[in-house]
Amino acid sequence: MTEKETKHIFVTGGVISGLGKGIACASIGYLLKSWGFKVTIQKFDPYINIDPGTMSPCQHGEVFVLDDGAETDLDLGHYERFIDVDMSADNNTTTGQVYNEVIGRERRGDYLGATVQIIPHVTDEIKRRIVKINRDRLFDIVITEVGGTVGDIEGLPFLEAIRQFRLEKGHENCINIHLTLVPYIETSGEIKTKPTQHSVMRLREIGIQPDILLCRTKYNLSEDIRKKIALFCNVSPNAVIEAIDAGTIYEIPLIYHKQKLDHLIMKLLRLPLKKSNYEQLEKFVDRIKNPSNEVDICICGKYTQLHDAYKSIIESFIHAGADNDTHVNIKWVESEEFSNCDDPEELLDDVEGLLIPGGFGDRGIEGKILAIRTAREKKIPFFGICLGLQCAVIEFARNVCGLKDANSTEFDDSTPYPVIDLMEEQKCILEKGGTMRLGAYSGEISDGTKAHKIYGRNKLSERHRHRYEVNNLYLEKLVDSGIVVGAVHKKLCLVEMVELSDHPWFVACQFHPELKSRIGKAHPLFSDFVRAALEYKHRDS
Repeated sequence: MTEKETKHIFVTGGVISGLGKGIACASIGYLLKSWGFKVTIQKFDPYINIDPGTMSPCQHGEVFVLDDGAETDLDLGHYERFIDVDMSADNNTTTGQVYNEVIGRERRGDYLGATVQIIPHVTDEIKRRIVKINRDRLFDIVITEVGGTVGDIEGLPFLEAIRQFRLEKGHENCINIHLTLVPYIETSGEIKTKPTQHSVMRLREIGIQPDILLCRTKYNLSEDIRKKIALFCNVSPNAVIEAIDAGTIYEIPLIYHKQKLDHLIMKLLRLPLKKSNYEQLEKFVDRIKNPSNEVDICICGKYTQLHDAYKSIIESFIHAGADNDTHVNIKWVESEEFSNCDDPEELLDDVEGLLIPGGFGDRGIEGKILAIRTAREKKIPFFGICLGLQCAVIEFARNVCGLKDANSTEFDDSTPYPVIDLMEEQKCILEKGGTMRLGAYSGEISDGTKAHKIYGRNKLSERHRHRYEVNNLYLEKLVDSGIVVGAVHKKLCLVEMVELSDHPWFVACQFHPELKSRIGKAHPLFSDFVRAALEYKHRDS
């Protein structure tokens, strides 16, 4: 297709946040890709932050890092997992980025002395970003998710830009899909359509008539309810799609497909029918819903009060579970629980694996170290990610190498044994946002290691997000005492993976493998960890 013929789908939300616009966009992307179209998805976030990199994971959820080092919203993780396309910084736009660009142009004099206003200058920048994602004409369809809900003050410039864009490009090239809530009132036993009607009313006041409604609901919508919503929202009844609660998010594209959402989208956008294929997804969903085995794995983290802080890890376990015909039950333990527990072994008595995820700051670190020591000594499968690797090295240095009070300079800058230290190039950096070691870096995998067996090759490319690394001054001591270096970045002389040879499965990595797991393509580290946990469960049988 030419640039002029690029099709655009704008997805908005109403009534309340958290209805799952990201999953809806990813599911629509999967549907259209299954028909043979080239699809990408972008997220417009109305917050003023430049990116979510400095935002608390307890408030915003995880930061999803891309190959190019962009720190983005967690919804981009859903996009990548569903449509299996690597995203870039262009796929995530925030109000902060838009205003930063507009103000920069004003300072350079690009506006030739004009008064800079929301319309047209801010909306023009948003429209520029709508098409920028496909400037190389690689995609047939661009799906754009607008964060927040209709009526949010900060989202208005994005909606105005979309209104203008639809007028300019024509309705055969742009459609709006509006996700809204259809609640069930327990006391009266009724499904209520009024919230959806009001949400669509607000959208139409802005000048956008939705073409399709995705109705989030716990219960099936009767034909009468669909007709009522269609009548009051000015859409056809077949455009009222039931977005019912599903057993797994990976079933949602199939739920939409059964209601012919994909056919409706192609009809509205005048796209040619091609041959579709949903067989792989159907098999994948069946493995998730009907596993033969189950294992319990403990995630000992610092942000467990909001599970979205570890969203990609959760999804990676689902992928790895499907790969092993196994359901993974996650036991969430706040790291400080280990610190305050009289018998920390009790917290791991009923699990078949321990995962220590990434994080920042010294809170709960001693609890993580204690949990790792328990897993190492009790031969429980252990998987460390980023901070998890650093804590594993600290624990090993203290309790095996005899380096009492070994620590990271992040937690104790006066430690006598800084086995983890700030990377050299990080020592002169003062700003927090976008300044870590970010994005994809290659690594050399050591022959004869568990890492080599798991990956089945000599090289890796994984995404990073950290400032601290294993201190090479202590590497020889660690190796002499039993640490095995599974992978390194040779050019930067940085440890990428460590493992223990006298343990059934003790592997830690400085990168974030959870960011590369996809539907039907479980990350090998997660898949082998689940396999090891299953083996540990049946060790005496």
